[in-house]
Amino acid sequence: MSGGLSAALARLIAGHIFLHACMAGVRMAAPLLALRQGYSEAAVGVLLALFALTQIFLALPAGRYADRRGLKRPVGMSVVAATAGAGLAVAFPVFPVLCLSALLTGGATGAASIALQRHVGRAAESPTQLKQVFSWLAIGPAISNFLGPFSAGLAIDHGGFRFAFLLMAALPILSWFWVRSVQELPPIVRSDGHPRGKTWDLLREPMFRRLLLVNWFLSSCWDVHTFVVPVLGHERGLPASVIGSILGAFAIAAALVRVMLPVMAVHLREWAVIAGAMGATGLLFAIYPFLHAPLAMGLCSVLLGLALGSVQPMIMSMLHQLTPEHRHGEAVALRVMAINASSVAMPMLFGVAGAVIGISGVFWITGAIVAGGARLAYKLRSQPARAGRTP
Repeated sequence: MSGGLSAALARLIAGHIFLHACMAGVRMAAPLLALRQGYSEAAVGVLLALFALTQIFLALPAGRYADRRGLKRPVGMSVVAATAGAGLAVAFPVFPVLCLSALLTGGATGAASIALQRHVGRAAESPTQLKQVFSWLAIGPAISNFLGPFSAGLAIDHGGFRFAFLLMAALPILSWFWVRSVQELPPIVRSDGHPRGKTWDLLREPMFRRLLLVNWFLSSCWDVHTFVVPVLGHERGLPASVIGSILGAFAIAAALVRVMLPVMAVHLREWAVIAGAMGATGLLFAIYPFLHAPLAMGLCSVLLGLALGSVQPMIMSMLHQLTPEHRHGEAVALRVMAINASSVAMPMLFGVAGAVIGISGVFWITGAIVAGGARLAYKLRSQPARAGRTP
């Protein structure tokens, strides 16, 4: 990569880390506070679902807005929304306000991610470079999934929930410090042969539909892990800092594998990485419920992080190869809609299922589904050789 691209990418990664860490920390602290206030697992499932609800409705407008306005304006608006969301939880740490905080921080993170991913995808110059830049960019959420829960857990144990939410509210401001100096890319001028068309026309491409479905299977596994670990930890009497550390171990592993991916990108095939991750996740989900010691749970979280952490860069690389440049924002938005529709429905389903069949059953059923879906990943082998072939 060129020096200019590397410097801009480093700033975008830093900005992504702090904004996403705000949401990740609130997403860890808010369910714990709700549990301590006596709310049920089903209520906690609803609360977790709200982190994704706003992103479903904002994704397409945010994608189109990013296609028109570029990077900085969408990110700036997201910073304001995330800071306000966490700040409300400081002033009013009650369940209805926690729900509003979930909507604001989740929506802000989703809108900013669309703008960041679109910008990075446009800056890449080849399929190999696509895998490299998305691997580097994906390090941001992986680090923030450690930074947010771990720092929130420490803040809760030493200063209480209000202190934790205050810390989270300060993080998005650091994001703007890093992103504001990144140079915008020139706008795309569509030729007469490439009209915008309807967003849903992208779904007529079979490979694009298959990619979204595989992404949904794997994102459900992230949702299961995020939901189940705090519930298991609460049931077993683990302190907040230990629960945050287990979630953090998952995030560190996901970050480490993404650091390795750019070096190996030229030798990797996207479909093979995705299929392998689905099989490994199914196996680890079958084992996880039998683990009770924090160290064993942390080790399993590390292995899950290695498997699931390798997936997003491969999916984003394929997505940008399957869609024309002037519609990258919309394509990314459709992916965000798909995974967040899952994130809305699945935690509520997990909460109900956990009450009926137990938390272990949630792990086993999800693992069986994702392992069975590995066959779809093999069908992604016939991806196009160059970007922009989707009509």
